[in-house]
Amino acid sequence: MSHHVFIIDDDIKFHKAVGAILQRHDYCVTSVTEAESAVDRLTADPPDIILLDVKMPVIDGFETCRRIRTRPGLGSIPVVFVTGADDRESIGRCFESGAVDYIRKPFREPELLVRIELQLKIRHQHEMAKAAESFFPEEHTERLDAELKHPEAFARILTRDPTVIDVFRYIEAIANSSRPVLVRGETGVGKEAVAGLIHTISERTGAFITVNIAGLDDTLFSDTLFGHEKGAFTGADKPRRGLIDVAAGGTIFLDEIGDLRPESQVKLLRLIQQNEYYPLGSDTSRTSDARIVVATNRNLSTMLREGTFREDLFFRLKTHQVYLPPLRRRRGDIPLLLDHFIRIASRELTCACPAYPDYLIQFLSRYSFPGNIRELESMVFDAVSRSAGNELTIDIFRELILDDDFRNCAFSHIESDQDLPVAPNVMRGLTLREITDLTIQRTLDEADGNYSKAAKILGISRQALYKRMNRMQSS
Repeated sequence: MSHHVFIIDDDIKFHKAVGAILQRHDYCVTSVTEAESAVDRLTADPPDIILLDVKMPVIDGFETCRRIRTRPGLGSIPVVFVTGADDRESIGRCFESGAVDYIRKPFREPELLVRIELQLKIRHQHEMAKAAESFFPEEHTERLDAELKHPEAFARILTRDPTVIDVFRYIEAIANSSRPVLVRGETGVGKEAVAGLIHTISERTGAFITVNIAGLDDTLFSDTLFGHEKGAFTGADKPRRGLIDVAAGGTIFLDEIGDLRPESQVKLLRLIQQNEYYPLGSDTSRTSDARIVVATNRNLSTMLREGTFREDLFFRLKTHQVYLPPLRRRRGDIPLLLDHFIRIASRELTCACPAYPDYLIQFLSRYSFPGNIRELESMVFDAVSRSAGNELTIDIFRELILDDDFRNCAFSHIESDQDLPVAPNVMRGLTLREITDLTIQRTLDEADGNYSKAAKILGISRQALYKRMNRMQSS
């Protein structure tokens, strides 16, 4: 079903121009030129979003917005001002009157569409946050039960994101395979948790062993993974089992595989191809039946081109691939994760479970979370400790955000039950190519990784977008 956009503006030409744009993109549009009658029409047929002009006869946009906010059933509808004003006082009045955003005239079609889609998404997330107020893990299990064979195994990963649910289905499909699994994703998305799920669902009887490759030279890697014989090196006064032996009949998870040294890559390749390895100081090979799962936040394809990662090992590892999307592409999960981490933090800190204002969800939904779920968890634990059981405010979270541009964005000091403004333009000082790359990446994020949707917003073909993304990844 298409979204309903309600336009209030006394300029007929504006109605026609904006209406034509929105209708081309499958929006249902209602246009009103008189603010006095607009509020009654909104009450009779509430839209999904309102575009409101500032300067209008009889009643200006500020007063119209305040009237909208006081009407039952209209308080949660996002109001976006469309204005030619750019001074701080005028923009401040937009938010004080209850708007969630503003668009400066004149504007380009992609900007209009991106702003509208962003506000619709945030409203949807806000509604889900309300529905999640009484959320408990057992309810999550019931939701998964209809879609998965092993819902109990996945219940500890809180999500309602369709992309993540698809990942769960894929994990069930490959769980019993003996081939390696490559888990890709940014730092903090939960790659180790997914590796643990693969082990659990596989019903392997052995242990689940984790090894972080980062910082290990070849000798330390070999000793850690394969063990050593007595006298293999100075100080080796007795033999030592390697973790691959400890993981017999189970799963060994090698994290940060992109940091593996070239000489160690050869040894891992032998282990995967022939299921055999040599402990340090031994001329006799041993065999292993441990399932190998590896993870990385690095681009292995780029490393192949640079010659820092072996091609034969790469193709062995990519038999089964799992990609975990970053939190900024699954913002609908923020309410679930926020509530979950608040409960855990309150229990561990032995304090009352603090409440938080509705607009905190909107504030966090605007943040990109470069550290993903791990960053949100740390942020919540620190925020709960600072709140001492009282309400969690935006000020507490703002202090915990390291991104200066986001933390200091215009009007971020305003706290109301309305949405907060977008962060300022941070592109000053960037090259044209950097601005283009940043625009493409942000548009993809807002489109939840949907290339067709992102290309449509950017006004280019999907093929052109693929080419630009390939260039960005290879640069």
